[in-house]
Amino acid sequence: MRIIMPSKPITLFPQEIKLLTEMGDRLRLARLRREFSAETVATRARISRTTLYRVEHGSPAVAMGVYLRILLVLGLENDLAEVAIDDKLGRKLQDLGLATKKRIRKAL
Repeated sequence: MRIIMPSKPITLFPQEIKLLTEMGDRLRLARLRREFSAETVATRARISRTTLYRVEHGSPAVAMGVYLRILLVLGLENDLAEVAIDDKLGRKLQDLGLATKKRIRKAL
């Protein structure tokens, strides 16, 4: 599998950068709690140590598939399955847009 890097630099808002950085920190801490070296995780995920470093530092240029492979190595793949599973806002918006049908009585 070939990972294609974006040709343009990715521009993120500060909140987005913070989210990626925090996720990278959590992945690094999960790796350290398991006492896995960066080399071990990179090898098992079939990525370079440089790519793992970029993930752990919140680089927006890393493909989502790389995150999945790291989560698999760490045994955290079910965390990814939970993303957006309970879309409360989406359901509220959908409910607001639902039109209720009114019955029209036919004249006899």
